[in-house]
Amino acid sequence: MGSTSAENNGDAGVGRRDLIKRSAALGLISVPTMSFLSACASSGGGDEDKAEAGKKTAKNPLAVNDSAQMEFVLFDGGFGKEYAQDAVKVYEKNFPKAKVKFSATQKIQSTLQPRFNQGTPPDLIDNSGAEQMDMGVLVGKDQLADLTPLLDAPSYDDPSKKVRDTLRPGIVEMGQFDGDKVWILYYAYTVYGVWYSQKALDSLDEQYPETWDQMLAVCAKAKKKGMAGWTYAGKYPYYIPFSLYPMIGKVGGREVLDAIDNLEPNAWKHPAVKACFEAYYELQQKGYVLKGTPGLDHIQSQTAWAKGKALFIPNGSWVENESANVIPADFDLAVSAPTGLDGSDKLPFGTIWASGGEPFVVPAKAKNGPGGMEQLRIMLGEASSKNFTSKVKSLTAYNGGTDGITLTPGLKSGVAALDKAGDNVVNPRIQDWYVQLQKEKIGVSGLGEMMAGRITPAEAIKRIQGFADEAAKDSSIKHYKHQ
Repeated sequence: MGSTSAENNGDAGVGRRDLIKRSAALGLISVPTMSFLSACASSGGGDEDKAEAGKKTAKNPLAVNDSAQMEFVLFDGGFGKEYAQDAVKVYEKNFPKAKVKFSATQKIQSTLQPRFNQGTPPDLIDNSGAEQMDMGVLVGKDQLADLTPLLDAPSYDDPSKKVRDTLRPGIVEMGQFDGDKVWILYYAYTVYGVWYSQKALDSLDEQYPETWDQMLAVCAKAKKKGMAGWTYAGKYPYYIPFSLYPMIGKVGGREVLDAIDNLEPNAWKHPAVKACFEAYYELQQKGYVLKGTPGLDHIQSQTAWAKGKALFIPNGSWVENESANVIPADFDLAVSAPTGLDGSDKLPFGTIWASGGEPFVVPAKAKNGPGGMEQLRIMLGEASSKNFTSKVKSLTAYNGGTDGITLTPGLKSGVAALDKAGDNVVNPRIQDWYVQLQKEKIGVSGLGEMMAGRITPAEAIKRIQGFADEAAKDSSIKHYKHQ
């Protein structure tokens, strides 16, 4: 990733959660899988309901019907909705006879799942947040439209370039599950890592620690000054992997993360996993984690950290926008790639997790799929991309869009972290291939319990490997592999 590449996601990423990510209560995630699947399989709606194609022109390369309604449902999370509403205005200006129905909700799954089941989904969805619909299920049940026509269309600003040629590295591949079809367009670009106040670090007269011995020394120093070394979203411990997974990749190499993604037997028993789990557990055992952290949600943990109660927090680059109201003006927000173990690590310091966030999809049964794709084409133009970056302090999938924008401290730090990483950018796929496994099982039942001190690293590894083995054997789950 060169200097043009850079950062943020949202969850589902999950993510924001780039998936993930973030917002509502965990209990909402338990996907009622069977009823969902059987219902998906027998949905109503059909091609007869679809809007007729419009006229294909240079300005309308996707042949959008200029008088058909287009419906757009956005996840109402850390990025807000203004950026999307601004892009909708451009659509309305380009198609003055078309009505756009725009709405934003945190309850993506409970609002939209019934509509998928009935065959009446919207035309464009930002499928993010804690109530994100499981992407692997949607793809496996043929519920999504292939976005190749959008990617092969001329880009919004330069007709000589295809949309796909204007995107950041990895964005197209992230939208693929198996084969060449692209089902998801991740709009935000997230840098995941360890976030901190440079001012606080300077006050300790310390540099960001590159080895684990240095990390423990910095945390010991912070503790003497009445500050915890770490906090995290204790109620949603699937935030811990934002720094833990790239650390595992740094220590053991990318192939360890690939084996985990592929649900390979004993993948979690790799020595690199064991070493990194033990390192994190040591933070807990030595009292370097803010007291009460296991009971905090993402907002509470971010607020405690912003108030200087803890030095480090694992998070994604949406944190700058999401916590803007609590981060002090002189905080000097920064992000770093995760600390490694020592000089024997396979990859250099700077190895970081960065990937697409805010997964946008066009349902297969959308009445106006071309309209949904055209709205995305507008959003992937330079003007909409710059608007997003300046409003929500995050990069987009559009490879550029920062010229002329004053970068905020976190964004500037994220761009610098990507420059430092170079090619050493990892992108664990388990969080978008197996949402429930990643969040509820690995996150809550495994890492959450370990970091609360209720189970040991060995017990956590055994438990997580068991969950991965169950998922690998579960024939109701579609399985994916690195190509």
